[in-house]
Amino acid sequence: MKRKLVVGSRRSKLALTQSRQFIDKLKSVDSDLEIEIKEIVTKGDRIVDKQLSKVGGKGLFVKEIQNELFEHNIDMAIHSLKDVPSVIPEGLTLGCIPDRENPFDAYIAKNHIPLSELPDNSIVGTSSLRRGAQILAKYPNLQIKWIRGNIDTRLSKLETEDYDAIILAAAGLKRMGWSDNIVTTYLDKDTLIPAIGQGALGIECRADDNDLLALLRKVHNQDVADCVTAERTFLARMNGSCQVPIGGYATKDSDGTIEFTGLIMSPDGKERYQHTVRGVDPVQLGEQVTEVLNAQGAYEIIKALNEEQ
Repeated sequence: MKRKLVVGSRRSKLALTQSRQFIDKLKSVDSDLEIEIKEIVTKGDRIVDKQLSKVGGKGLFVKEIQNELFEHNIDMAIHSLKDVPSVIPEGLTLGCIPDRENPFDAYIAKNHIPLSELPDNSIVGTSSLRRGAQILAKYPNLQIKWIRGNIDTRLSKLETEDYDAIILAAAGLKRMGWSDNIVTTYLDKDTLIPAIGQGALGIECRADDNDLLALLRKVHNQDVADCVTAERTFLARMNGSCQVPIGGYATKDSDGTIEFTGLIMSPDGKERYQHTVRGVDPVQLGEQVTEVLNAQGAYEIIKALNEEQ
């Protein structure tokens, strides 16, 4: 008898949409699969009135889901990889990294005013220290104002509250089927280095679930996995967290060469540490950038920010 698979998902519209899209992908390699979604409300979903970095950071969206895996209530979880802490608990594993959606940030402004033309003191909404620091570094004449909520909420706040522009992950907009028309511009890595793992999904399951792991391998993208491994190695070695403006982005050429850029900034955008390396070993690249940035003094920022918590 064929086993029924249970997928754990956050209750947000985006999480459920991502889960359904990934389930469709699995069914395209095995049409007989029976899969159901179990909705899980995480601590991160319950706390909507505080800045994530103040209440424990990214892990807030995955802890309850990981507990459900340990309890065998679900078989796998479909995470946005940027929400997954760099250390996976023992007994669990990322069984698959599927194709990556657009990894960049989308800038959406009232009347589509370009970022470089926003008047002084214009208010840009973002809940990400990484986005805020990079915007302030390039445009110190702007103000950053904290904004939370799902995509629809943020888009309506742009219309109804005192924001002149907001910045969202392009991947979420694309997965939710928003048209490119609402985006004023996609910000490339020269303007805004993305979050670690942005645009990628991580499919988490129990490390000993061999049948499921074999199925997941059929929809695994090794090139994407290598890129996010470089990014996540850097995150782990830098002891980066939600309290720290940290970014990282890797790409892989057809000849197998990976280019990885890592970034650490102070939240006010005044201090910036950035380095790019090329090579073939993703773990090594993440470690190399860590060493260079630490030698430049980046770790002092992280230490100070982590001590404030």
